[in-house]
Amino acid sequence: MIKKLPYAAFAALLSMPFAAGAQDPALAGPTEQVVPVAEDDPVPEQPTPSHEEDEERLLTEFARYRQMVQEGILDEADIAAKRIVELAIKVYGPLSRETASALNNLAIVQHGTGQYDAAIQNFTSAVEIIEAVEDRLNAALVNPLKGLGAAQLSNGQPNQARQTFERATHITHVNEGPHNLEQVEILESIAETYVRMGELSEAREVLDRIHALNVKHFEENPLGLLPSLMTRADWQHRAGYFSDERSSYRRAIRIIEAGGGSDDPLLVEPLRRLGESFYYYDPQATQTQQLGLVATGEMYFKRAVRIAESAENFDTRELVRTQLALGDYYTYLEKYSRAKRIYSEVWEELANDDEGLALRDELFRDPVPVWTEPLPEFAGDSSKSRSDIVSGRVVVDYDVAVNGRVRELRSEALPPEFTDMLQMVHRNIRQRVFRPRIVDGVPVEAPGLRFEHVFSYARADLDKIRAEAAQAAEATASKAEPEIEAPETAAAEPESPETAEPETAEPEAEAPEAEAPEAEAPEADEQPEPASE
Repeated sequence: MIKKLPYAAFAALLSMPFAAGAQDPALAGPTEQVVPVAEDDPVPEQPTPSHEEDEERLLTEFARYRQMVQEGILDEADIAAKRIVELAIKVYGPLSRETASALNNLAIVQHGTGQYDAAIQNFTSAVEIIEAVEDRLNAALVNPLKGLGAAQLSNGQPNQARQTFERATHITHVNEGPHNLEQVEILESIAETYVRMGELSEAREVLDRIHALNVKHFEENPLGLLPSLMTRADWQHRAGYFSDERSSYRRAIRIIEAGGGSDDPLLVEPLRRLGESFYYYDPQATQTQQLGLVATGEMYFKRAVRIAESAENFDTRELVRTQLALGDYYTYLEKYSRAKRIYSEVWEELANDDEGLALRDELFRDPVPVWTEPLPEFAGDSSKSRSDIVSGRVVVDYDVAVNGRVRELRSEALPPEFTDMLQMVHRNIRQRVFRPRIVDGVPVEAPGLRFEHVFSYARADLDKIRAEAAQAAEATASKAEPEIEAPETAAAEPESPETAEPETAEPEAEAPEAEAPEAEAPEADEQPEPASE
């Protein structure tokens, strides 16, 4: 799911403090078996640092760890996290809250660098330590359980991840009550597992549960419900409930209008996202219905642009994003002159300072998809628990023309046996519409682009595909053999009467009878004529 987590995601998990806690040195903990760090050889000649010195080293290393995470230098953060685990075990013992915290932080980095098996192992150890020193319902378990569920989900184990998240939710109920908002983030993760497994109705039920919690909490503060509504709409979009998504945006718009009027700058984002939602429609809708839905989005884009342009001190990035959304809409509808005019105006707007030039390069350097559809992240049955998960990829090379349409697609799957995934990704890229590359305010062609979709699969599934392909090839070969020999067998049959000289005249006398089918041939030819009419 995630190859590199943003700092905010790490910070959400870095919540267990390095506070001193009681621990029993006689107890043996699981961390000695799972911590992926090398043990130091004893060096009796060197003096052993005092407990205070080790604590100081631990705190210094932890500060370095947080800095590396914040800067996105995960390899260095991984090294620092392993040192912290060693020091925590040395200072506080293997069964301590501090060691559990150190293991949790190490697992966070390992998850961020794609070491999912190691992350699962260390999150599990953190959970086991807290269970040993506290109890199985302690609130401190929520954090490592959330990390464990995320690692399981990334490792292609959504069913196990769901069970882990459900346990974390239950613990919040025990400690904070059944209506606590801390569980919302966990419930969103549960909804994600259902989406991964294709169980959209279950995902929808979880989203409704989240919404009910937020409505109850913000009953006296409608504006406080806005973040929840926007998140809800985003989830509804991912699950394919586009009508529900639009209803959520419209409700957000009504709340803002009731509190701040029809020109409140807060309206810009829900209006823009409501307009973008009309790119998506029910697959069973007719082409006329589809075009009608897309055309509906224009009024929302225009209103968002008008409010953003008239608002004082409106954020430049959000203003440009809103203006480009209208230009992209015209590109989608093939109204190229209107789109070109908007792109040119934005190009000029961003030419006044270095910050604007940097933003212009970011927005126009490469083609940007106007709309995208999610691609499956697992090839095969993702609902089963797997222990042999590996990664594959589909690579698509393509060009984007000046009108934002895709040209010259070339795709390849690795391993090549996953043809269904290959066709899915190929079709997805072919159907996309892009904001074209802009140079000097003018759309230009962008050749030589590459899209890579990484997916997970089980080795057993690949072995099964290969075995089925081999069996099919053998079956095809075995069927081909009698077809080649059949004419030889039929030709051998009339030779036997020819070897008997007394009967040689009989086949000649029977020849007219053999020609009878030829006389009936016109009737056979006439039979299909009514069907052809």
